[in-house]
Amino acid sequence: MDPDAIEAIVAGRHGDPFAVLGPHGGEVRSFQPGALGVEVVRGGHAAPVPLPRVHPAGLFAGPAGAGPYRLRIRWPGGVQETEDPYAFGLLLGALDMHLFAEGRHRELGRVFGARAMRVDGVPGVRFAVWAPNALRVSVVGPFNAWDGRRHPMRRRQEAGVWELFIPRLAPGALYQYELLDAQGRLLPLKTDPVARATEAPPGTASRVADPAPFAWTDAEWMAGRGARNAADAPISIYEVHSASWWRQEDGAAPDWDRLADRLIPYVAGMGFTHVELLPVTEHPFGGSWGYQPLGLFAPTARHGPPEGFARFVDRCHAAGIGVILDWVPAHFPTDPHGLGRFDGTPLYEHADPREGFHRDWNTLIYNFGRHEVRGFLIASALHWLEDYHADGLRVDAVASMLYRDYSRAPGEWVPNRYGGRENLEAVDFLRELNGVVAERCPGAIMVAEESTAWPGVSRPAAGGGLGFHYKWNMGWMHDTLRYMSFDPVHRPWHHDHVTFGLVYAWSERFVLPLSHDEVVHGKGSLLGKMPGDPWRRFANLRAYLAFMWTHPGKKLLFMGGEIAQPTEWNHDAQLPWNLLDDPRHRGVQTLVRDLNALLRAEPALHRRDDSPEGFRWVIGDDRAQSVFAWLRLGAEGDRPALVVCNFTPVPRHGYRVGVPRGGGWREALNTDAAAYGGTNVGNAGHVGAEAVPMHGFAHSLPLTLPPLAAVVLLPEG
Repeated sequence: MDPDAIEAIVAGRHGDPFAVLGPHGGEVRSFQPGALGVEVVRGGHAAPVPLPRVHPAGLFAGPAGAGPYRLRIRWPGGVQETEDPYAFGLLLGALDMHLFAEGRHRELGRVFGARAMRVDGVPGVRFAVWAPNALRVSVVGPFNAWDGRRHPMRRRQEAGVWELFIPRLAPGALYQYELLDAQGRLLPLKTDPVARATEAPPGTASRVADPAPFAWTDAEWMAGRGARNAADAPISIYEVHSASWWRQEDGAAPDWDRLADRLIPYVAGMGFTHVELLPVTEHPFGGSWGYQPLGLFAPTARHGPPEGFARFVDRCHAAGIGVILDWVPAHFPTDPHGLGRFDGTPLYEHADPREGFHRDWNTLIYNFGRHEVRGFLIASALHWLEDYHADGLRVDAVASMLYRDYSRAPGEWVPNRYGGRENLEAVDFLRELNGVVAERCPGAIMVAEESTAWPGVSRPAAGGGLGFHYKWNMGWMHDTLRYMSFDPVHRPWHHDHVTFGLVYAWSERFVLPLSHDEVVHGKGSLLGKMPGDPWRRFANLRAYLAFMWTHPGKKLLFMGGEIAQPTEWNHDAQLPWNLLDDPRHRGVQTLVRDLNALLRAEPALHRRDDSPEGFRWVIGDDRAQSVFAWLRLGAEGDRPALVVCNFTPVPRHGYRVGVPRGGGWREALNTDAAAYGGTNVGNAGHVGAEAVPMHGFAHSLPLTLPPLAAVVLLPEG
């Protein structure tokens, strides 16, 4: 052996360990620092062949014959017998390398990272990681005393990928990567970017996942989920932070099975069609609520192993509940064990902080112009949709991806190649992402949290759009919450805050979000946003929820809103379920349950959510009395639904509203009902239409409008 090569191996600085270690002709070379001795063991009756120590640091080498062999290593604490990691050939195929380099490898989660498998009949774990600019990459863990000299990897020059098979290593083993940068400097230990399991925070190690396939029981659900996610379906989403919806008696977050035992019956009983989880991708800081993730292929270990999360999804589907996951491809945190300067260079992020650093969140921005990064992110999305049967992804912070000047002052951002502010690489990425999901995951939906007026977010990419299925309607949320925050005496001057949303309601397929972002950082709770004394606050909230549930667009409500939580959400504690001992809070919960039931039962309230044919103003101009009335219309043969909102505390008797049908109309819902905590002002459950023309109709209803309330009426017969 070349003396320089020996010194490089011993020092842990050799970039091609397979050129030195393993079988070479009739010689076997093995570096085992700290070992007392090494023998080569072959099958049959051949005697073990001791390898001479050729370097005091633990390099053993000598003639040992040909053919398969094992190493018998004597350590101070015992004897280990294993196959030689450096006796195995190339592990990843040429096609894997080619597809990865092009950013088109859709199954990175099944190829990269740590894969427990058999190679040449030998059980062990195959590792693969992208680090093109590293001088050396090693797998480290308790199995090798975290010694980076023990298991340096082979570099695949064609793609900058490092690989190694470690025989006899088993699922559950902890590991990280130790890297030297191009100048030979030791970097902080890195978590595997494609790890499918991790140790629980604050630990930062990756974990070899159990390779056993999960036994799914949801084939019928998966075959029919497209109809449940469709634009004409009743969709009502319950947004949940899995670590704070409910906590165990000791204050700890429950595992997935215990959470499923409580959450799934609750969501089903409340009538929600979907549960949306704040990011479950592994993240180092719980206070980020998952929005600063580093493990884009690993469910957080806070709730147990990955198979527990698979069981959770399977049980949701068995209960008729879809699962949407928040997913964060816009940015990632700067933790030293994460993706930042992964191989000593800006690999996943941009080098220029004007492109690569978010000052708002102190995070790094993915380089969407790099093939490997785009492929990494798309493979992550597919991992959750295909391997965990998620029914959709809500893509976080899309606006920050679309604009190069997002939250930046002039001169602090880099224009695109045309001199504009649009991030063209991000646009291409989002279109590619949504196209791949549509092709590979039929029935799954992609939802954009996009807070600007970017055109065509939910339009197909072929038509110039971004290809999402739905977009959060942030404008509607901000306008209507602002309207509700005004004392009723001031609402006539802000009437347009309610009506403006209908100007653009069909420009996209919208989700109406009352999300976690509206109940944190000093914004108060939904109940806390409502003006007036306690009675008025509860009445306002009930009216607002009914307004939302009957407005065009799919519904999303963050946990706690359905029980009128009076304080901001606290991610370190469970929801204040004791509030339900108070009839006022229990009444709001009952109202949300009834609104979900009404939404499902009446096609007029959901079938044409994305079409102007599904909505007609009846009264949109009664500014003085803050009254609104509209019809929701379904397909041919569906009965219409009349909605009337009175956003003042004044009951109004004999208030006439035009309707498209004569005969009786049933009061299907009244938010002032005593069952909801109201005063029971209303129409005694029924009102007859009179042949009095009004609002362009031949008939009208003489209604009693309860104070600070909404009523929904349906024609009888």
